[in-house]
Amino acid sequence: MPIRSLTPRHRERILAHLLALGERDRYLRFGQPATDAQIARYVDTLDFDRDEVFGIFNRKLVLVAMAHLAYTPTTTHRDQAAMAEFGVSVLPDQRGRRFGARLFDHATLHARNRGVETLFIHALSENTAMLRIVRQAGAEVVRDGAESEAWLKLPPETIGSRFDEVLGLHAAELDFQFKVQAHRVNSFLEAVSEIRHQLSDTASKAASE
Repeated sequence: MPIRSLTPRHRERILAHLLALGERDRYLRFGQPATDAQIARYVDTLDFDRDEVFGIFNRKLVLVAMAHLAYTPTTTHRDQAAMAEFGVSVLPDQRGRRFGARLFDHATLHARNRGVETLFIHALSENTAMLRIVRQAGAEVVRDGAESEAWLKLPPETIGSRFDEVLGLHAAELDFQFKVQAHRVNSFLEAVSEIRHQLSDTASKAASE
């Protein structure tokens, strides 16, 4: 499942994804037991011009995993940011497929290609899955009681890293469009099947009368 860059038109899908998280998953993602209203405000304030949001869609176009790469620039332009913060969430039934790690690698690639020197991750100490991902990437993790902070120094961009980003974006767009078309075909076939069942039921009732 290729990783796709999300835009303002995906806000409803992002909201649906986050609202599908259980109480504990929300706690791990946001560091507090976020309510529906708080999540809605978070989604409404996403700045797609400043930050980057990535997602993984399944065949039914459900957003099953997403990451937010928040740039903390000294200016208003994200290409001049010195640091970026990473946050990720994965639906419970999609765990164990390394979606979190893949989104982390994807965000790291994008950040370094924008001149970011350090990737920052703030997580609860009990969020072992997230801390394991950043440790494996070589991040320095500092634990302070219930909370942990991690810093990952990023290498400078290269021609290869730029090519990898462009290639990934192209593959993700093709994959998404394919899923859109497949979803439309399936919806059409389901509608035809429903009509056939209704006609069959109507014919059966007429014959019995």
